[in-house]
Amino acid sequence: MGAKVKNQKFLKRNVLDEGLCTGCGACASLCPYQVIYHDRTVQLHQCDLENGKCYAFCPRTPTDFAVLRELLFEQDDLTPEIGAVKGYYFSQATDPELRKRAQHGATVTALLELALAEGLIDSAIVSSRDQEFMQNGAIVNDRGVLRKNAGSKFTVSPTVAAFNQLVTEDQGNIGVVATPCQALALAKMKLLKEDNRRIDQLKLVVGLYCGWTLSAEKYTKLLLEKNIDLQSIIGMDIPAGKSILELYTSDGVKAVPVDEVQNCIRDACLYCMDSTAEYADVSVGSARFAGDWEEVRQWNQLIVRTRKGKELVDLAVRKGVLEVREAPVESLKELKVAAVKKKKEALKNIVRTSGSIKNLLYLDGRDPAVLKYLTEEISKKKKGK
Repeated sequence: MGAKVKNQKFLKRNVLDEGLCTGCGACASLCPYQVIYHDRTVQLHQCDLENGKCYAFCPRTPTDFAVLRELLFEQDDLTPEIGAVKGYYFSQATDPELRKRAQHGATVTALLELALAEGLIDSAIVSSRDQEFMQNGAIVNDRGVLRKNAGSKFTVSPTVAAFNQLVTEDQGNIGVVATPCQALALAKMKLLKEDNRRIDQLKLVVGLYCGWTLSAEKYTKLLLEKNIDLQSIIGMDIPAGKSILELYTSDGVKAVPVDEVQNCIRDACLYCMDSTAEYADVSVGSARFAGDWEEVRQWNQLIVRTRKGKELVDLAVRKGVLEVREAPVESLKELKVAAVKKKKEALKNIVRTSGSIKNLLYLDGRDPAVLKYLTEEISKKKKGK
């Protein structure tokens, strides 16, 4: 399915030059030749290895997804729309102060705090913003620091680069908060574990729903044009039913039209089929149900995918850390519809870019999860003729 030689040269030609790089950081900090600099993957020197980890771990190089799903999940839990589902819930942290500080129901931070407190992990890698408004992965084991870094940022953090660079034996077991592409990169490391001596320390992946991330350069430029002080931003959100991005700043709430924000979306996001972090242990997103937005925004959607994820969520409920409600069947249907829409749009963009339905870039057209939607699109085109 891919080139026989899988090295840095092919990563540049097939991923970086094609605009497929997600900025996840999987290829960085493995050697001195590649780094993440100001939201860009930069190749400093040419590498002559025939088979490089940078190519192997990248979420936008060919992958045997069937083998990956078999490694991570139970067959009966798999769905074509959103991956493995052991359980689907609405959830929120029981600590109201945490909910005020974190995003929506604060489920991600609550689960990480519990995993740290119970010794399930010794450290967590989360996204952290620096003074230049750039995102970076940070390794933390302190509750206060964890809460300080809670909340959505909408720009990409090279979290996997932080895993490659910062994890040592002294850090013990690790939990990672990951977007879909980052979760996939970490899953590929598990599949190719002989190529990464630290991957056995990865004990928990908390995935984030993600429709897109923003180019830090374009997004920063937009905010500056709106006279918004970058350092004043405390949090941000897109309220349900509104076409605005709300920025919560020390000067009050600022609103930016979503249409303008969408002009800042990274090109790579247009080719991504995963909106729910299908390769995580649990996946978390904002809740959507009928009701007042101020009530709705206090909740998350929660997908439990693995046994490990189920054990953690069950523990959180027993310990009174998390309140969990069974989500209506209709909510799950709506989530699947939205996920399928993302998959179909990504396939259209991939075919448009490659110029052929036989060239799906990093995807395998024989994979059932791809073939299902590819066949539907082909059938639709034929009917259109």
